[in-house]
Amino acid sequence: MSEQHTLCAAFQATARQHPDLVALRTPGGAVSITWREYARRVRAIAAGLAARGVGHGDAVGIMLTNRPEFHLVDTAALHLGALPFSVYNTSAPDQLTHVFANAGNRIVVTEAAFVATLRAAAPGLRLVCVDGPVDGGETLADLEAAGDPDFDLDTAWRAVAPDDLATIIYTSGTTGPPKGVELTHANLMAVSGAVKNAFELLPGDRVISFLPSAHIADRVVSHYASLLFGTVVTSLADPRRLGEVLPEVRPHLFFAVPRVWQKFKLAVDTALAAEPSPAKRAVAAWAVDVGVRRARLRAADRPVPIRLGLAHRVADRLVLARLRARLGLTEAKVPASGAAAIPVEILEFFWGVGIPVYEIWGMSETAGLGTSGRPGANRLGTVGTPVHGTEVRVADDGELLIRGPSVMRGYRGDPGRTAETVDPDGWVHTGDVGVIDPDGYVSIVDRKKELIINSAGKNMSPTNIENAIKAASGVIGQVVAIGDDRPYISALVVLDQDAAAGLAAAHGLPTASPGAVVAADEVRALVTAAVRTGNARLSRVEQVKRFRIVPAFWEPGGDELTPTLKLRRKPIAEKYAHAIDDMYADQPTEETVNLGA
Repeated sequence: MSEQHTLCAAFQATARQHPDLVALRTPGGAVSITWREYARRVRAIAAGLAARGVGHGDAVGIMLTNRPEFHLVDTAALHLGALPFSVYNTSAPDQLTHVFANAGNRIVVTEAAFVATLRAAAPGLRLVCVDGPVDGGETLADLEAAGDPDFDLDTAWRAVAPDDLATIIYTSGTTGPPKGVELTHANLMAVSGAVKNAFELLPGDRVISFLPSAHIADRVVSHYASLLFGTVVTSLADPRRLGEVLPEVRPHLFFAVPRVWQKFKLAVDTALAAEPSPAKRAVAAWAVDVGVRRARLRAADRPVPIRLGLAHRVADRLVLARLRARLGLTEAKVPASGAAAIPVEILEFFWGVGIPVYEIWGMSETAGLGTSGRPGANRLGTVGTPVHGTEVRVADDGELLIRGPSVMRGYRGDPGRTAETVDPDGWVHTGDVGVIDPDGYVSIVDRKKELIINSAGKNMSPTNIENAIKAASGVIGQVVAIGDDRPYISALVVLDQDAAAGLAAAHGLPTASPGAVVAADEVRALVTAAVRTGNARLSRVEQVKRFRIVPAFWEPGGDELTPTLKLRRKPIAEKYAHAIDDMYADQPTEETVNLGA
């Protein structure tokens, strides 16, 4: 890798060294593309794009589900010196209009399901459809067949320089229209090098691409890492099948957002609770408890008593090893969580099962990585230490600042907001409030603009409150803590959709609709117990005094959640203003659960 200075050069070296290894596949091997075939398709697609006027510095839009064609098209565009970028499949036409205007692309590679949305967003764009013909567009096969046979790909990719742009990552827009983060080949080579150091990737190592390719995490973990290190990418178009596909793929590199890890834990808890044998249920509960107690001691660098160590050997043989195999993570080298805070209790559970999940921290503006926990350098509750070449410090007001070789060139077409984010010395003002301990481990407190200041002037972290409650029960999908300029903390609680279906079946409800499930006394009691359990982990002033269960499921990319599952706090406050006011009324309605002062 040290000999390569661009993603194009890295791809060419990987394809040359491992022509017969599989590079791209789908679950079950229905599609399987070797590096030799990958290189051939890249050459053909690049020639086709060039014939349609795409050249050095031009943007190429991609709106696809997770499928091998994404990698083929993105890599081909890179070889032209173009900058391919992806958009979220949940985007509304108005959002796409803004993004395309900012990017300045004239072409979008897509699939039939998104054509109507794209036509509404930007009628003048040329569409290339990967799964069949569309009116007014062409197929990917047509594009590949129509390239100039004399097109000189080698000259094109060798002209690409490390400082050339490689992609635009559009932020998920929690506080306004998405910003276009411009990342260069040098930025991405730097962050990929950090991934290599942390995860010790080897050619043939396996990874699943299931997060949106518009998300910097999927681009780094599945796409760029593959170009540089020859990993095998299994593209999963339907992320709901992740639990089914993991045991087949058994990935070596696996990254997921916190909600995915919480769903895994919910699946384990549900399976154990469904065990018909009381004796087996008891053994399973004992085994998990033994694993967690041992993990806590090891995380604190405390000795494990001999009796606990012996009990763990039995627990692992009887239960824990089987759980790891069922999850499909037996070969994961450094399972990781990032993009949002994860409750420590979730991490302890997986460490106890024998799946050491490491937290990482970064942002699109730093190509997705800044700090990470890693083997031999990890502390639960922190996001680890800076990766190679990166510096992190705390500003006077508590904001974390970061700089290093992966810091973006800037926001596309927005020098004003670029200057607000990156200061003249190269420090990125992250917006995260955090602390750094004497050993260099970074802990995130919350977002600078999201801290709750109650009517008594007390500063609190809403994320800390929300995670305490989410950790108490897997049936809770989202929690929004409210309390700015208020006398106490209240919360909106949203059920997990999969868990709601299970609750409906368990309690004989006629339907699993959110309204029916929320109205059930058994469900309200279950959520109330979870809130009380979460409160027990919080200081008195942080405890939730009143809450409401929202009779709806929140979808990624909707009014309440970004495509990457971050809370859109201002839109939530506006949409649920009536419910929030009710939680502070002298005599709230029956929809509000009052836990007392």
